[in-house]
Amino acid sequence: MPEQRWTFHQELDEIRDEIVQLGALVREFIPRGTEVLLTGDMGGALDLIEADDELDALTLRIEENCYNVLARQQPMASDLRSIVTAVWLTGELERSGDLMVNVAKAARRIYGATLDPRLCGLIERMSEEAARLVSLSLDAYVERNASLGAALADIDDALDALHGDYIEAIFDAHSSSDLGLQPAVQLALVGRYYERIGDHAVNIGQRVQYMVTGWLPEQTGAARLRAREKFLTDGAQAPESGSAEGP
Repeated sequence: MPEQRWTFHQELDEIRDEIVQLGALVREFIPRGTEVLLTGDMGGALDLIEADDELDALTLRIEENCYNVLARQQPMASDLRSIVTAVWLTGELERSGDLMVNVAKAARRIYGATLDPRLCGLIERMSEEAARLVSLSLDAYVERNASLGAALADIDDALDALHGDYIEAIFDAHSSSDLGLQPAVQLALVGRYYERIGDHAVNIGQRVQYMVTGWLPEQTGAARLRAREKFLTDGAQAPESGSAEGP
């Protein structure tokens, strides 16, 4: 392999390793944020909020490395898809970390509120599912496993179902006057944060499919739209039956 190509693939490996590092940091944020919420640990909440600076700095470094490789190496085909995917994954992971920072901020806003065992149990289960989805999405990326990437949308159904049960539990707790309106609103947002982490993991899975195959799931819908537009255009231009003029 020419030295230039060897250097390029070495840079790709370094970017991949940094993304794994970023993913591990995000994966660590999830149980930390959950514990802060369930225990009311305000010191832990502050630590997690401040740790977001580390996540942001790593995100910026990865993006800069990707853009530098694009500018210097001008990759094509699968190599280009690898770089583009790395940029996309970095954004998805960074936003997932931000969502757990939001959980820590919500914990500060509801400090002192009492959560019933049903709500606590559902929060723990959503946290576990969200962490599992992040881990699986990273596995799909590292292993270049398009099948696993595609399966994440179905795996996310479990988290979506838990989120539905959780919202119902919030309504029940509020209706029984055990949970005030402000804590109920904050807890509803918390549930949405976990659910969105699952969505980001699904997005990562779709980008892994693109990296491996060159095809995005969204392209199927775009192809259908083009076919409908072509059908409508061709149909508008076609002469009506029996309307042809004679000589």
